[in-house]
Amino acid sequence: MAYALAVHGGAGLIRADSLSPAREAACREALVRALAAGEAVLRRGGAALDAVTAAVVVLEDDPVFNAGRGAVLCADGSVELDAAVMDGRTRAAGAVAAAKTPRNPVMLARAVMERTPHVLVVGAGADVLAAELGLSLAARAWFVTPEREAQLAAATGVTLDHDAKADVYGTVGAVAADRDGHVAAATSTGGMTGQRPGRVGDTPVIGAGTWAWDRTCAVSGTGHGEPFVRLGVGQRISALCELAGLDLAAAAERVIREELPGLEGRGGVIAVDGQGNVAMPFNTAGMFRGSVREGEAPVVAIW
Repeated sequence: MAYALAVHGGAGLIRADSLSPAREAACREALVRALAAGEAVLRRGGAALDAVTAAVVVLEDDPVFNAGRGAVLCADGSVELDAAVMDGRTRAAGAVAAAKTPRNPVMLARAVMERTPHVLVVGAGADVLAAELGLSLAARAWFVTPEREAQLAAATGVTLDHDAKADVYGTVGAVAADRDGHVAAATSTGGMTGQRPGRVGDTPVIGAGTWAWDRTCAVSGTGHGEPFVRLGVGQRISALCELAGLDLAAAAERVIREELPGLEGRGGVIAVDGQGNVAMPFNTAGMFRGSVREGEAPVVAIW
C-alpha cells in the first residue's frame, strides 16, 4: 500500500497583499521541510505516528508558524502551548494544554500517550511531567519572537493569528497513512493572540482538532477552536465516512464548507485515509498546506 502525508500551517484571512514575498517563501520552505521529514520516515517503512511527529517537530521549531517557537502570546504576555497526537491503529491518544516549557509540545503529547495512563495533561502539571520524563525544555525567551510581541501590542482583543493585517502564520499539524494502511494525526498550537490565560481551543481536544482511526481517517484541524470543539470536527468527518458511507473528500468538504459555517466556524482540515487519499478543504481565504504521496512530488499551496 502506498503511503501519504499532509501538513498544514494554519488557515484564515491570508491575503496576497498582506503576505510579503519573504514571508511566503519562508512558509512554503517550512512546509517542504516538514513534508521531507515525515516522508523520510514513511519511505523507509516507518509508522504513520512517527511520520506526523517528525513533521510537526519541524514546524514547531520554525518561528513562522504559531506553535512552539513563534507561538502567539496570551493577554498577559505568556506563552501557552497545546498539542495532541493520535494513533489510528489503537485510537491511543495523548495531549497537553497550556504548557509553558516543553520545547516541542508534540513530543510531550506523545509522551502522555506512551508513558502515562492519561490522555490529557494541562498547565503546570504538563510542565512538571515534561521535566520528569527528561524531555527538552526551553525558557520563555526561546518561544517569544519580536513579531509576536508586536502582534500582541497591536491587538484590540482576542484574534485569530490568521486575521492579522500584517504577515500571517498559524497552527500546525500533520496526518499520514503508512504502507501498512495505518493512519495517525498530530497538531500543535499557541492558541489565539490575546486569549485569556488558561483558554484551550480544539487542538488538544481529541475528536475536535485531532483524530485518527484506521477504519476511517486521520484529521488535523486549524482555525477558530471553539466552533471546532462544538462540532467535534475530526470525529464528525470520521462518522460521516463510517456511518454515512461518504468518501474522505466528501465527508471533509461537508463538515468544513457546510456544517462548520453554521456555527460561524472558520478554518480547515487536512485528512488522510488508509488508502492514501488526501483531503484539505478550508472555508477561509487560504490555508498553508502541503502533501505528498508515494512516487509523487510534494506539493505545497496557500490559496
